[in-house]
Amino acid sequence: MIKNSIFTNEFDTSGENPWEGGAKSTRLPRGDELGASLYVLEPGTTTGYYHFHHGIEEMLILIEGKPKLRTPEGIRILELGEVVHFTKGLQGAHQIINDTEETVRLVMISNQSSPDAVEYPDQGLLSIMARTMSQFGTPLWDIRKMEQEE
Repeated sequence: MIKNSIFTNEFDTSGENPWEGGAKSTRLPRGDELGASLYVLEPGTTTGYYHFHHGIEEMLILIEGKPKLRTPEGIRILELGEVVHFTKGLQGAHQIINDTEETVRLVMISNQSSPDAVEYPDQGLLSIMARTMSQFGTPLWDIRKMEQEE
């Protein structure tokens, strides 16, 4: 099976970082402005922390399974084939949760805005990333605890 397929079982990551929630993922073909990734959630995994972006919009296409979708409106079950748009900012916050016994497969499509800032409200974290090089010669990526000023 080719890697650039929504049915591939070849992944770039196995979700080992805490913010990835155990989801396996792989980048699908992308350009300068548009990108997509395939996510596979085994039972008991998520797409990572509940989060929202300041720089990008995302769109989810559900291919397999019946996961839960958490948004500011609450939690609901997604239906097979459903397409969901997540806008920039707090109103676009989301997390996909697979608490079923079945595998979940979905595609996330987004504009490739760089830089982007992502907030994780439950953890009080903020990540910043860019495709340009940092002063250290590596792509800019940082995650840290946010402190609310009094």
